[in-house]
Amino acid sequence: MCTVVIQVPSDRTHPVRLLAVRDEDPARAWDPVGPWWPESHPGVIGVRDRRAGGAWLAADDEQRRLAVILNRADVLPDDAPAASRGGIVLDAVAGDPPTGAPPTHGFNLVDVGPDGVRVTMWDAATLRTVALEPGTHMIAHDDVDDPRTARIRRWLGAFAAAAPELERSADVTPWLDVLQDTTATPAADDAAIIRDNRPYGIPTLSLLVCTATIGSDGVDVAYGALAVPGEWNRPEMA
Repeated sequence: MCTVVIQVPSDRTHPVRLLAVRDEDPARAWDPVGPWWPESHPGVIGVRDRRAGGAWLAADDEQRRLAVILNRADVLPDDAPAASRGGIVLDAVAGDPPTGAPPTHGFNLVDVGPDGVRVTMWDAATLRTVALEPGTHMIAHDDVDDPRTARIRRWLGAFAAAAPELERSADVTPWLDVLQDTTATPAADDAAIIRDNRPYGIPTLSLLVCTATIGSDGVDVAYGALAVPGEWNRPEMA
């Protein structure tokens, strides 16, 4: 139930800006942004899932690529055998996005590179990929900018309104300000971005925030963990 906000510039010489909030079971251990795959993916940094060894978000500064994955509802039973989705992120940041029928549960994959920004959507029946047009976009567990998703319907306009300030800023601080504003919405509300999904029968809470600038100079990723899962505390981004 993660959330990604992304700004695709109309001028390709300007950087792409990204804000990503990760929702996960707090009992599932993870590692902060780091070079966790030196043998298989040298030069790649990311947030590693310790259990399966893959990435939630990964970036390659030299190749100017970043990928991040979000869960998506699918047609499979919850207990159906399926591969971890973390390997898809590492493949995508290496320039090898998913094709065919991935043997995983559903996902939305955001893939940023010199060739543009794409979102690949898989519901365990159909794989679709869309190229994002210039502008501000939000992705959660449905389609891109999908008004069926309460948090997108409620907050996309606020993030888009901050885009001009984002263009003038050296980082994504204006979006962190908007994210902080969203926390006036209770964490269990369907429109929340900093979330507590347990009332919906899902054992996940918002755990961390990543921001990124992806441009001709490479990829700049910042990471901040929430002090208490599901509760906003404006984490220090480093």
